Amino acid sequence: MSVVHRLTVGWLVDHLSFINQCGYEICDSFAYPGSVTLNTSVTSTRDCHATSTFAATSSSRDGPIPGPGDAIEREGKPAKMRYLFREEFFDVSKPHIAAAPEEQLWQGCPEVIIWIFFFFHCLLILQKRKRKCVLNQGELDALEYHSKVRKLIWEGTLHLVQEGLKSGFLHRTTTELSCRKNVVPGHIGCGLAELCEMAKQFPAVNESDHQAAHVLDDETSIPEQDLLSCVTENSSNCAKIVVLMGQKYLVPPKSSFLLSDISCLQPLLNYKKKYHVIVIDPPWENKSVKRSNRYSYLSSWQIKQIPVPALAAPNCLVVTWVTNRQKHLRFVKDELYPHWSVKTLAEWHWVKITRAGEFVLPLDSLHKKPYEVLVLGRVQGNVKEALRKSEDVLPIPEHKLIVSIPCSLHSHKPPLTAVLAEFIKPDVERLELFARNLQPGWTSWGNEVLKFQHIEYFTLLQNE
Repeated sequence: MSVVHRLTVGWLVDHLSFINQCGYEICDSFAYPGSVTLNTSVTSTRDCHATSTFAATSSSRDGPIPGPGDAIEREGKPAKMRYLFREEFFDVSKPHIAAAPEEQLWQGCPEVIIWIFFFFHCLLILQKRKRKCVLNQGELDALEYHSKVRKLIWEGTLHLVQEGLKSGFLHRTTTELSCRKNVVPGHIGCGLAELCEMAKQFPAVNESDHQAAHVLDDETSIPEQDLLSCVTENSSNCAKIVVLMGQKYLVPPKSSFLLSDISCLQPLLNYKKKYHVIVIDPPWENKSVKRSNRYSYLSSWQIKQIPVPALAAPNCLVVTWVTNRQKHLRFVKDELYPHWSVKTLAEWHWVKITRAGEFVLPLDSLHKKPYEVLVLGRVQGNVKEALRKSEDVLPIPEHKLIVSIPCSLHSHKPPLTAVLAEFIKPDVERLELFARNLQPGWTSWGNEVLKFQHIEYFTLLQNE
């Protein structure tokens, strides 16, 4: 289980254990008869849109993929290979920015002392800016919101951290895992987002002539257009490998995904599933994203066009990740959810801590905060149907905390499967939009949906 401790205030979550319990075990030889290969030849990244050539093939960069009868056997049994997510990506042993000793979580200092330090911190920031005005409206809004949730976050995190220290999951004094560097895998040619752009050059597919899903089985390859124009399923109990543009990606068991961007959502609608849980992590527009050009962002208008009503089952639970910009939080609650006929029920917070139980950033920082917001709501519709669907399901509580050691990889959110379990019925259909990784029991969609499934994020544990 990914939940290490559960208290009234929320959950202490082990993200790394959740990934490794997803079942990344390949029940075949190293090259895997169940692999799916899609090779893309490009002369350069800059010219990828104009000069790309797609070719489905049964080979990978590491050698040919054997046929179904070529599995390596040990004592008459097919070899099994188990992969684990690389531990160093969760090696957050020190805060990104250290708080003053008086502000450290386990000191439990009184509110009045904290606010004195916060006041002088604000003065220092303003002096550095060398401007006459005090705080802009966005900063004032953020300060007002922070003042409302600060005590809940401080006290709730303190209780969960204390439980983690008692059980040994967290360690006050930590030793470094190793000298390993968090080397992010490179990609040959264009990335996944660029591949989605290239896919738009494919001929239009008639919905009546095209399958809604492709199931990964023991064939050596599938047409590249299938991978990009319909949902891909791994319905087996073992992980599979997809080879895409010369790169290998692990697909966990009992999962499905669609690699596309927001302009190509029709295959997800063709899948004809209604989801009881929809988690959304929109690429919010902000100055930092614009400057870094780290990923494409969507405007508020574009986010509203996502067909959530067409994908949602009656009484569907909708969970949206929101940045700490109050503009975005107000948009979700006042515009986006009403547009989708979703009633806002609660705000939860994801709090990021180190392995020693410290906030990764000072709680009262004027810049980045050590927490993010989740807005939970339910689709409104037929009242009788909603009541029937909600039987034996607990109501969504307000102000819950999800406390975890964050992944050092950008935008790798903690799993919500276990923390949402008591608020939904078992074995329901679950969907994640703008996903960057896959989970068993979920359908995932996005133009980087396989990003954190890259095999170089994992380490091979053993041959069994």
